[in-house]
Amino acid sequence: MISTKISKMIYGGDYNPEQYDRDTMQEDIRMFKKAKIDFVRVNIFAWATSQKDEVSYNFTWLDEVIDTLYDNGINVGIGTGTAAHPAWMAKKYPDILRTEFDGKKRKFGGRHNSCPNSLTYRKYASLFVEKLVDRYQNHPAVLLWNISNEWGGACYCENCEKEFRVWLKKRYQTLDNVNRAWNTSFWGHTFYDWDEIVTPNLLSEHFGERQTMFQGISLDYARFNSDSMLECHKMEYELIKKAIPETIVTTNIMGAYKPLDYQKWAPYMDVIAWDNYPSMDTPVSYTAMMHDLMRGLKNGEPFLLMEQTPSQQNWQPYNSLKRPGVMRLWSYQAVAHGSDSVLFFQMRRSRGACEKFHGAVIEHVGHENTRVFREVAELGEELVQLHDRLLDSRVSAKAAIVFDWDNWWAVEYSSGPSIALKYVDEVHKYYKALFDMNIQVDFVSVEADLSQYKVVIAPVLYMVKPGYAKKVEEFVENGGTFLTTFLSGIVDESDLVTLGGYPGELRNVLGIWSEEIDALPLEHSNKIVMEKDYGHLQGTYTCNLLFDLIHSEGAEVIATYGEEFYQARPVVTMNTFGKGQAWYIASSPDQAFLTDLMDGIAEEKGIKNEIAATKQGIEITKRTKGDKTFIFVLNHNHDSVSVELPGIRGVNLLTEISVVESIELGSFDVAIIEQE
Repeated sequence: MISTKISKMIYGGDYNPEQYDRDTMQEDIRMFKKAKIDFVRVNIFAWATSQKDEVSYNFTWLDEVIDTLYDNGINVGIGTGTAAHPAWMAKKYPDILRTEFDGKKRKFGGRHNSCPNSLTYRKYASLFVEKLVDRYQNHPAVLLWNISNEWGGACYCENCEKEFRVWLKKRYQTLDNVNRAWNTSFWGHTFYDWDEIVTPNLLSEHFGERQTMFQGISLDYARFNSDSMLECHKMEYELIKKAIPETIVTTNIMGAYKPLDYQKWAPYMDVIAWDNYPSMDTPVSYTAMMHDLMRGLKNGEPFLLMEQTPSQQNWQPYNSLKRPGVMRLWSYQAVAHGSDSVLFFQMRRSRGACEKFHGAVIEHVGHENTRVFREVAELGEELVQLHDRLLDSRVSAKAAIVFDWDNWWAVEYSSGPSIALKYVDEVHKYYKALFDMNIQVDFVSVEADLSQYKVVIAPVLYMVKPGYAKKVEEFVENGGTFLTTFLSGIVDESDLVTLGGYPGELRNVLGIWSEEIDALPLEHSNKIVMEKDYGHLQGTYTCNLLFDLIHSEGAEVIATYGEEFYQARPVVTMNTFGKGQAWYIASSPDQAFLTDLMDGIAEEKGIKNEIAATKQGIEITKRTKGDKTFIFVLNHNHDSVSVELPGIRGVNLLTEISVVESIELGSFDVAIIEQE
């Protein structure tokens, strides 16, 4: 349980009363109560409100806000406010301002415009946090602390350049090691003094965001940038925890957000909290994948859905309304994948600036007689009805997908083989195949213990870190099924090619070697021709993007290419290794192939969902707590459906109606069945 102060799923979201007068706040609270809202985040962007100059602090307004909320039964999450520095600071101390990727120095404006390596920024941020902690550490309203807001971006200023050199010295100790890791003998890049190393951006090594002359330095700068922001986060985290060891401290993160390695951040978040903003056409499977990725950051512990919009966003090209029922459906989808909260951005619409058209619980009209408020209030009643039944329940999976930020950066910094290769897209294809069969999935880092899984999938495992190949071999030897794809096992953690033939250190367990890799525009496809049936895998499928020309070194050839000069060469192989199997997929197959492949593997490994829905758009998942099992059935369709649930008996907690092996669900409807 996140906190003993609220014995139910926390409900509410971001609240910015500094933008309104006190009469408005009183009216807001009346409506919060009506909607059963019991938690709000405050002070997220209010640094300037409380500190008008270098020495003046005024928290009287925040005292009033927190006290008034608490008096009305509403708990708070206190934001540290450091996501947006005040104008006076930028004016007096320009070293806090970032330098962009193109080398331009920023002026005051926007948000997240603080250089993470500015000692000035760190000084005033820590002073502000200390003042907040001293003032509110014992306030009974405080449920958790929220550091900054959606950490992100990058800086390329002189502060960062100097600190990058310090970071490199810690990582490599000597320039010889740097030169070796970056292969600087190429193009005469050898460094003889630390001061010769500059930030890799458009003024130096880059010719585009993803395009760099030297992958090694750009990869290390990505690591450094993530670590720099993490150091700022840790500074605030440690200040709060030192004063209030027992409190919950987190920050709101953003799913598959490329610039920050969240797996390194997770130890400094007491609970994972993330902001979910799919668009109208985002695949349901992709949103589910983001929830699972976030849950995986702390080994399956429940997370917080910290932000979602109750209706529409403001920053997408087309900011569509959530159709009636969709907000509820997507809220429960988060819960189905491990969330112990339903929270929104925002509680009341801003009157001006870029988020004035971002959805809110309370619209500009200012009263509760709106569709959105009614839906929020109805969901609030359901969460009260659920009480604490779902809190601390866990998602259990026997299939895992490996996700690695270092690998992501390295894949997409690489000069070739294809500009069309997107790491997350390839990961999603494999996830979707399992999702469509309602097979639950954990996302794991390369540091994770694999022994609890029966199937481990590592799409595009381009970078193999020290010891990982051995971990995979042990997993397969002991009976596990491992699957990887084209462009795997190519480089080490410095993006240096592992010599001796692809797939490098994975060659032994996979039983293949790769001679060449063909890359063609996406409109050019090839055929996957089955050499033998495997479950539902039979006949011919299509593939595109990359085409790995491989040789078997003991692996069984499951399928071959149907076209091009490499016709009849292996495209899908399976190697028996010890008690297990290692699969290699040498191209990017169509979804039909992956569905049939995963179906066969799931059947063979005994992880197939016995209650998998055959109807498209029906998502089924479960959470368990002690001897209790909760089955979530989500209808992502516009139409009503009848869903067969063989062997399932229980009560739908949202309607209190008994369920016996089937259930009727309306458009965008949800059921949560507590099994008998």
